[in-house]
Amino acid sequence: MGKITVVCNLTLDGVMQAPGRPDEDTRDGFEYGGWAVPYSRDAMGRLMGDTGQGALLLGRRTYEGFADFWPKQTDNPYTEVLNRQQKYVVSNTLTDPLPWANSTVVKAADLEELKQDQNLVILGSGELIGSIHEQIHEYKLLIHPLTLGTGRRLFNGHTALELIDTVTTTTGVILATYRPAKN
Repeated sequence: MGKITVVCNLTLDGVMQAPGRPDEDTRDGFEYGGWAVPYSRDAMGRLMGDTGQGALLLGRRTYEGFADFWPKQTDNPYTEVLNRQQKYVVSNTLTDPLPWANSTVVKAADLEELKQDQNLVILGSGELIGSIHEQIHEYKLLIHPLTLGTGRRLFNGHTALELIDTVTTTTGVILATYRPAKN
């Protein structure tokens, strides 16, 4: 039986919105897109290997952003890995075939079956995470040394977690691995 792991960039105040670039997600007037970039070199290099340990599980919004960006990054070593990797997109509006190689539309109800013989890794996809939080086995959080005071957050309710591991990067990002706490 596989597991579902979240890999997510966060600020110290829990914001996950638009870590990669200014135009990534401007919902609700968010003006701080790209906040993770100055810290990411060491942090993403350490965690990017985790995306190779399972198929990607993405929400529609994250998939559309990734599909528009990653295949065009010909000088980035992660592009080939992401292009080859199986990607499952949880969506009620998209239909197959999807434009990005190895991408398939699924419903949230399909996740138990998908986990039978593989691990699933969620990148970004805050709404998806919130909708399936009871099925998540592990969180690998890249906690960046800044606060934004505004923006969409990963956790919007009570979530008890157990710390499993931490590593500090050269840029001050804390790579923290958590599992849901046993009550």
